[in-house]
Amino acid sequence: MAGNSGPLSPRAKLAVTAGKAAAAVSRAAGRGSGSVIGGKVALKLDPDLLARLATHLDVVLVSATNGKTTTTRLIAEALRASGPVVSNALGANMPAGITSALAGGSDARYGVIEVDEKYLAMVARDVDPKAIALLNLSRDQLDRAAETRMLAEKWREGLTGTKAVIIANADDPLIVWAASSSPNVVWVAAGQEWKDDAWSCPSCGGVMQRPGDDWFCGECGFRRPTPSWALSGDYVLDPHGSAWPIRLQLPGRANKANATTSAAVAATFGVPPQVALERMYQVQAVAGRYDVITFMNREMRLLLAKNPAGWLETFSLIDGPPTPVLLSVNARGADGTDTSWLWDVDYTRLTGHPIFVIGDRKLDLAVRLEVAGQNFQVCESVDEVVRMAPPGRIEVIANYTAFQDLRRRVGN
Repeated sequence: MAGNSGPLSPRAKLAVTAGKAAAAVSRAAGRGSGSVIGGKVALKLDPDLLARLATHLDVVLVSATNGKTTTTRLIAEALRASGPVVSNALGANMPAGITSALAGGSDARYGVIEVDEKYLAMVARDVDPKAIALLNLSRDQLDRAAETRMLAEKWREGLTGTKAVIIANADDPLIVWAASSSPNVVWVAAGQEWKDDAWSCPSCGGVMQRPGDDWFCGECGFRRPTPSWALSGDYVLDPHGSAWPIRLQLPGRANKANATTSAAVAATFGVPPQVALERMYQVQAVAGRYDVITFMNREMRLLLAKNPAGWLETFSLIDGPPTPVLLSVNARGADGTDTSWLWDVDYTRLTGHPIFVIGDRKLDLAVRLEVAGQNFQVCESVDEVVRMAPPGRIEVIANYTAFQDLRRRVGN
């Protein structure tokens, strides 16, 4: 039977009702969607609620350092071809937010759930997923996240013997190590531009060899598996050797990779690649990311980048000079308070662009840009940037809370 309308216990029903009430109060107070507080209240009243809500759903979990929210959205669109979907589309990806999302999907057949890396094994235990998509692992939130190798090890232990089909990126050695303990893995050649977190072998610590697009450990023989799905230019290659055109409104190579993984996930649920990819075309923006908005009579495109790997991919989306670029960095709890990662980003990619810097940590970023030999101006607000920037669409790159601040200010 589809949906969560199965027999929830009186306690579970009470928990769902109380959670929804708490969320409504939070929204009325202007404190965001209320999904997290609603989920927390519900789980307090029934600690097993997440498992109960997922009982009647075919669940897909999506986890990674970059691209979780977008890939979750693309998979959800693809699976809607064969039934109603419930998803935490706005990225509330810890147990409380996930519980809140599932509580709103009583008639759904599929649950497409983005999961924070730290909670993947725990959520997988609770919701008994049919599929798990693993995209990439790189350094992020240096003050709170375990070193990437430890996280891969935790995933590997947590997913050992899982019944779920794992759809995993064959180009990221850490992902391959994490997924290799699972009996049923579909390998996808989705690419990996950022390689600085995978120079040593996750299996034995030896030095990784990287000839061309291949990789292997010369010491223990751990190596890139043969993929059955691949991103090739503007096409998805499926396991039968057919090439399906990717037509996305979302920009960049990273989103083509996300679409390739999403097509592989959809296929495990019987949705053909052509149908899946056609449905993905409908997605124009994801929680404000990639939106082009008008503010003070100027066009601005909003791009989110939270860590070195994300910034590298985002720079490739920007038109050449003299397009003005606004960079905004905060270091609040949700961002991670350690900004030393700024030194891992290659800002020479922005040479020739007029650069403007705002955000709580604008001076940290200014020092980094100075060392990279870039011309930039530090400003107090997005309003000041718009007044000073030369003509043309302004490309805005911001990390997590800086992005939310900007969206509030520009009315998006």
